[in-house]
Amino acid sequence: MKRDNASPLLRPVRNESGIEIQPLYTAEDVAASGGLEMLGEPGAYPFTRGIHPLMYRKQPFTMRQYTGFGNAADTNRRFKFLIDNGQTGLNVAFDLPTQCGLDSDDAQAEGEVGRVGMAVDTLRDFETAFDGIDLDKITVSLTINGSAAILIAMYLACAQKRGFDVKKLRGTAQNDILKEFIGRGTWVYPVGPSIRLVGDTIEYCAEHAPKYSPVSVCGYHIRESGATPTQEMAWAFCIARAYADEVIKRGVAVDEFAGRLSYNFNIFGNLFEQIAKFRAARGLWAKIMREEYGATQPGSMWLRMIAGGGGGGLTLEQPENNIVRGAYYALIAGLSGAQTMALCCYDEAYTIPSEYAQRLSLRTMQMLIEEMGLAETVDPLGGSYYVETITNQMRTEMERIIAETDAAGGIVKLVADGTIQSRVSAQAYRMQRAIESGAFPKIGVNRYRSEREETHPVEMHPYRADDARAQVGALQRVRAERDAAAVARALDRVEADARSGVNLMPAIVEAVKAYASVGEITQRMVGVFGRYVEPIRFDHREEEAVS
Repeated sequence: MKRDNASPLLRPVRNESGIEIQPLYTAEDVAASGGLEMLGEPGAYPFTRGIHPLMYRKQPFTMRQYTGFGNAADTNRRFKFLIDNGQTGLNVAFDLPTQCGLDSDDAQAEGEVGRVGMAVDTLRDFETAFDGIDLDKITVSLTINGSAAILIAMYLACAQKRGFDVKKLRGTAQNDILKEFIGRGTWVYPVGPSIRLVGDTIEYCAEHAPKYSPVSVCGYHIRESGATPTQEMAWAFCIARAYADEVIKRGVAVDEFAGRLSYNFNIFGNLFEQIAKFRAARGLWAKIMREEYGATQPGSMWLRMIAGGGGGGLTLEQPENNIVRGAYYALIAGLSGAQTMALCCYDEAYTIPSEYAQRLSLRTMQMLIEEMGLAETVDPLGGSYYVETITNQMRTEMERIIAETDAAGGIVKLVADGTIQSRVSAQAYRMQRAIESGAFPKIGVNRYRSEREETHPVEMHPYRADDARAQVGALQRVRAERDAAAVARALDRVEADARSGVNLMPAIVEAVKAYASVGEITQRMVGVFGRYVEPIRFDHREEEAVS
């Protein structure tokens, strides 16, 4: 007998993606939402239940804390601390000057050198940062975008110089410039040349570093900027398709590069909505790659992802609550079948995480594997009437958003003219208003506040101007010691190749090996490409939506 979910005594409940949540789910709901057609088995198309047959039973998720501050030596010490405490992957944070293609002695870099990540000027900094770290045994993620081509070149050159086989090197770079235009703003070049550079890195790595992932499409920051969970996934897929199209038009077959595309996704909010979005996304991405792009290799259809939980969910108020939130975010990542987990620390709403905070986050992830039994079976939520229903519903909504985006001219056009930015900004404003009014519950913020809050000090990471001056001094020494003629020739080649339209990566690799700096290489490309100017867009429809 069909039960009545529409009792007038119950207030309607909708998740952030706009899907109405029923008080009870049965097999009838699963069937009405599309059935189990997209379920399959773990390790088999469409990979909804996981991309590997045994998932964590065979190999637990990689634990990859986001880390980097000050100079390369400081960061190297923290890397080794984390590895000694059981971390199984590295995720490098870079300071804002590095992200924006500026050298540490650039006037625009003053006050920001090493503040929110590791300062990198030349290959020498990479050599210091990874000194004593076995790059054959640990994978490294570079969280870098506007200057990604240069930093990828430095990482490959550093590994090669230390004797590692670059063809066997594993790791990834974020290198998702389209989401930078949407979410963070560490861009350098206009949209067209920026996409060209992403294509150059994919094409180059497919030939020279085939196990390295040169792009991690970052839905994470789209979500942080105001997107709903379904928008996060749908727009990330639109972005990945734009990069795939760029590479395919160069004559590279989809199965030659698609297996090295990866994703960085966000986790905060409703537990079941987050789990369902990843299950839905795995099936949808596999369908896109097989039916739209003609991929034949299973690896080309895998949604390889790092689940980052979850900056947008952390609060300044009652920061110890973030420890509890982090545990739930880690559980979501594990239940959703993520390959890599990057759990935010409880103090990241304030500062660069302390060693204490990072160890707590590591222990949280380790407990899930070694104490809580998360790795004992594959897809423990598979078959849940609730989870399978909203998985189907969220996949349908993702498909609708992708179709809507395509019909409006495609993601590149909508990013270039500011449409997506306008939309997510308006949504972020609405969410902040909802938090401030109490309509959207946030424990410790608009719920369960005490008139006299207990204060527990958070260890703040100090900014040290002396360290910044030391970084500038180190850069000057490299400039004095390097072969100036070799640098000049390499930079001339970068500029010439930028003008000619050939793949820029060989020239950039040559330049970093000659110890040309991030800023010097960037300036040569800016001379050809120009700099991006953000469009100012005022959409009356969005204004009406938030009023």
